Amino acid sequence: MPLPTLLRARASAAARTAAARAHRAPQRALGSAARPLAIGIRREGKNRWERRVPLVPEHVERLTRELGAKVLVQPSTKRVVPDDAYRQAGAVVHEDLSAADVILGVKEVPTSELIPGKTYIFFSHTHKGQPYNMPMLKDILDKKIRLVDYELMTNEHGRRLVQFSRFAGYAGMIDCLYSLGHRLLALGYGTPFLATGMSYMYRALADARLDVTRTGQVITDEGLPKQLGPMTFVFIGDGNVIKGAEHVFKCLPHEWVSPDDLGRLATSTSFDNHKVYACQVRPEDYLVRKDGGVFNRDEYFKHPELYESVFHEKIAPYARVMINGIFWTEKYPRLMTIEQTHQLAAQNRLRLLTLADISCDIGGSLEFMNHSSTIDSPTYMYDPIDKVTHHNTEGRGIQIMSIDNLPTEMPLEASEYFSEALSPFVTELAKGNISHPVIERASITTSSGELVPRHKKLEASLAAHGGQATHKVTGSKKVLLLGSGYVAGPLVDYLLRLPGVHVTIASNALDEANRLARGRKTTTVVPLDVANTEELSALVAGHDVVVSFIPATMHPTVAEQCLQHKKHLVTASYISPAMAALDERAKAAGLSFINEVGLDPGIDHLTACELFNEVKSKNGRITSFVSWCGGLPAPEVSDNPLGYKFSWSPKGVLLAGLNSARFKMDGKIVDIPGAQLFNSAMDVPIFKGFAFEGLPNRDSLKYVDLYQLGKLENLDTMFRGTLRYKGYSELMGAFNTIGLLNTEANADLRTGASWGHVLRQLVGSDARAGIASKLALDLSRPDHAAKLDRVASALNWLNMLSDKHEAEPSASVLDAFCALLQRKLVYAPGERDMVAMHHVFGIEWANGHTEKRTSTMIAYGDPNTYSAMAKTVGLPAAIATEMILNGSLTRRGVLAPMSHDIYTPMLAKLARENVRFVEHTL
Repeated sequence: MPLPTLLRARASAAARTAAARAHRAPQRALGSAARPLAIGIRREGKNRWERRVPLVPEHVERLTRELGAKVLVQPSTKRVVPDDAYRQAGAVVHEDLSAADVILGVKEVPTSELIPGKTYIFFSHTHKGQPYNMPMLKDILDKKIRLVDYELMTNEHGRRLVQFSRFAGYAGMIDCLYSLGHRLLALGYGTPFLATGMSYMYRALADARLDVTRTGQVITDEGLPKQLGPMTFVFIGDGNVIKGAEHVFKCLPHEWVSPDDLGRLATSTSFDNHKVYACQVRPEDYLVRKDGGVFNRDEYFKHPELYESVFHEKIAPYARVMINGIFWTEKYPRLMTIEQTHQLAAQNRLRLLTLADISCDIGGSLEFMNHSSTIDSPTYMYDPIDKVTHHNTEGRGIQIMSIDNLPTEMPLEASEYFSEALSPFVTELAKGNISHPVIERASITTSSGELVPRHKKLEASLAAHGGQATHKVTGSKKVLLLGSGYVAGPLVDYLLRLPGVHVTIASNALDEANRLARGRKTTTVVPLDVANTEELSALVAGHDVVVSFIPATMHPTVAEQCLQHKKHLVTASYISPAMAALDERAKAAGLSFINEVGLDPGIDHLTACELFNEVKSKNGRITSFVSWCGGLPAPEVSDNPLGYKFSWSPKGVLLAGLNSARFKMDGKIVDIPGAQLFNSAMDVPIFKGFAFEGLPNRDSLKYVDLYQLGKLENLDTMFRGTLRYKGYSELMGAFNTIGLLNTEANADLRTGASWGHVLRQLVGSDARAGIASKLALDLSRPDHAAKLDRVASALNWLNMLSDKHEAEPSASVLDAFCALLQRKLVYAPGERDMVAMHHVFGIEWANGHTEKRTSTMIAYGDPNTYSAMAKTVGLPAAIATEMILNGSLTRRGVLAPMSHDIYTPMLAKLARENVRFVEHTL
């Protein structure tokens, strides 16, 4: 029997058995008993690779033709099943799923897309209390949604009935062989594994297995390098994941060995390098009772605290490749801890080349697996000696493949298999039978907004990670957006995804505002001069929340109108003294004036405060904190002397370079006058692929109190800085010294003058000699002469050394220089920007142990949608606005997002928008 047919037959058999039970189950109507319930199938959007569907057209047709149910399908251009196939099956392809009673998906649903009062079925990743999805669960409860989770669809013996696990195993094994081939090549060994592609490269599983079989034939004929020793694959577990992985693995020439023989095989010199070796390990192979008693499987699952793992002694030293497929929660002992892995590596007893962690329990059974990988970037490296992760495949350590959505690499066959198993239960739901035992066991919430009794334990996780109770946006809510600049797009689009929200765009740049509103429904554009307090007052009075994206100096004026009309306010700007002074009045009026919800300030606070509070909760203390952030062109378009480009007015950027700075570094307080700021640049080695330098950013010391880090004297370092590419500070410092950042009025520039004339005014008739003099360069020194060449070359690139190029008529040299930079350093069509943020934390725990952690975000813009800067400024402000609208932001006064009830849900919502951090422990 062909494999796809066999898979469908197995699923069908299970489905028929479940369906037979379904006919004996009690019936209860979910909707009207007079008609079948309407079924909706949502479009997946978690990432660009997600192409699976929960029901294929074959099973949709059974619902529409045999049962007479209405099926609504959201349109999609990337789904593995085309829209027309659903139409031919009798479904209605329609964007709006509000007419559906039951809505099916695969991955988590963004809270903004959850429709109140429905039954949803998807993989929610909530039943173990996963912190990152608690805000979503809270929203589900508040919207009185019945949540049914595929992962909990089991028979009476607890065996899962609806799953992709076997396909995770298929894809995981294929990707493991692909990864192994590249790791061995990086170590200097060309092997037959290099001919294996990733699973998404094959049209069908049969094609992939044929390719693996051919790889196996080469191994049989030519062998693997003897220097590698026996190539031993260790399979951990015996569930569907491992069965799927073994189904692929068995295409290779192989020999199975027992766990007790692993050590003997690893030290053997008579192994056969024309085949690979395999070993399957189960709990009894690596767990022992702490009291020395005999292993009992039933006892272990009931009382895992009685057992400990000897995996690091018995199994790990002898594996070349490990494939992990076990289910793990914190109540179970780990296979191997970070420290055990470190000790093995330090003793040169760790032979492990590649780990395929298909279970993808981060920090779980294999503690050193500290983050998932992606289909785009399938592996990373973990160095167990230094306990750090890196991306140098040729470097020291264990290669880790931990893709968390493996089945979507085989979308069609996985969907067919899944749909065959799910279809009988959807049929029961369409009949209104929510009391079917499988559906009842899989339910997490009820339609009355309560957790089902067996999941009441999630209340603790909701309290810790779900934020305040969220309430759906009811009725019509009106948001007033002041400003229409390029960071406004993501904010407007996010808010318009919320039901019942209307956005008024008030701007003094009507063309820009109209472009922003074009194609976006439920928006209105109005002209506004903020200085006209009468017009401003009328607009504020007619809205529920005001978002101010205008210059920060105008925010107090806006805030006064918000106080007068009792309206909430959101800004992405620093809290100025004038704004801070309004705190008590805002509290008295019951208003939230939340500021610093952009990128920096904004996102930088969220992840920093999360870690600060984690350390405090465990009685540790922060000993140092360094935070870097920069908005830059992507490396491939940093093609100018400054390595910088502007997507809005350069004036703010240049003036920031004139601010004085204060910070503490290595125990010393450092003050840098604004005139010397560019001379204080330092190298910032975040990733090897980036040539970063950084400048201190204003007063870092004030954040000791704002972050509640205790006394300054107890901190070794407190530093916040701005990232640039190397060379930027040298040139900007030179431009400042020459006088190009001069803000004084210049009469010649008012009527227009050439740049050659302006330079002669600043440095004298001989530009080169004048620049050298201004910069105090000794041209007999090669390094000074080289610096002069770099400065002169940059000025020449900017067309500033010639009388052929006119300066923009301006009030000052700075204004003219800004206008020039805005013309020259502009993003061309198709170019993208980048945002980099990097935190370094020094931690001392209560037991005296110290460690260093990093938290890094690299975000790239999309030339077809949003820039990285627009996304990382606009989205946090949008999320803060949403939290005010739905009532989850209950704190009052002048706020920054530094408290748990604000930063926890904001981080979760940002992660759903693919703005997330990667954390490493060094």
